[in-house]
Amino acid sequence: MLRIADGAVAVFESDLYRTTSTVVVTDKHVVVADPCWLPREVEEIRAHVEQVRGDRQVVLLFTHSDYDHIIGWGAFPGAAVVASGSFARSPDAERERNLDQIRDFDDQYYLKRNYGIAYPVVDHPMDGDGAALQLGGARLVCYQAPGHNADGMMTVVEPHGILILGDYLSDAEFPFIYEDSISYEQTLRKFDTIALRHDIKLFVPGHGSPSTGLAHMRARRDADLRYIRELRRLVAAGDEEGLARLVADAPFPRNQRKCHEENVNQIRRELADAAE
Repeated sequence: MLRIADGAVAVFESDLYRTTSTVVVTDKHVVVADPCWLPREVEEIRAHVEQVRGDRQVVLLFTHSDYDHIIGWGAFPGAAVVASGSFARSPDAERERNLDQIRDFDDQYYLKRNYGIAYPVVDHPMDGDGAALQLGGARLVCYQAPGHNADGMMTVVEPHGILILGDYLSDAEFPFIYEDSISYEQTLRKFDTIALRHDIKLFVPGHGSPSTGLAHMRARRDADLRYIRELRRLVAAGDEEGLARLVADAPFPRNQRKCHEENVNQIRRELADAAE
């Protein structure tokens, strides 16, 4: 599961959906982003944190509230939690939906966890772009990232130069648009601002391969923008063959065609709303 082990930084990759969890050791804290998925994987991350933490405080960073990203919260009792303000203010119905997805997942695969399932309690809600949380000699600089869902957040861990992206800029997925395609595009355009404002040495998407290359990540950004724009054009034109070709080279086509169909339906709703 351990994908990167480079001094103070470790990136774990789950067997499920290539989901990443990042651990960064700073002078006074250990930052843990999105610990997930399977019980043994969460335990591996927790054990690593215990090995490296010493007397440091554990800080959990959640990129967004999708159930696969919050599933490991209960394994870190006493940890401080950082997430977007939108995450912290999520309606009760949304919280319960995400928790039900965890319960359904565990029931489906007969999984037992040695911790309780609950929605994370946010100690440090971050609103706006560039909001910073000082952690001793380190700090988290947060940027709102709606589009994939409503409460996403990208975060730079300084001075390590790590940009934790949440469910954006993946080489394992095209954009999954659960909230709004316009917001998704705006978040993608924000990437250059973040990358130029900070000295980024490592980019970590929520799913797929981390990268050290800015040009590589810009290429991912450009590909995602092209997908959204072409998706919108083809839906408006009613071009079903073109829509099928748009994901012909998807990394995991059997499953991801379903996600593409959900995107198509999302764009249809957006176009219908705009026409009213």
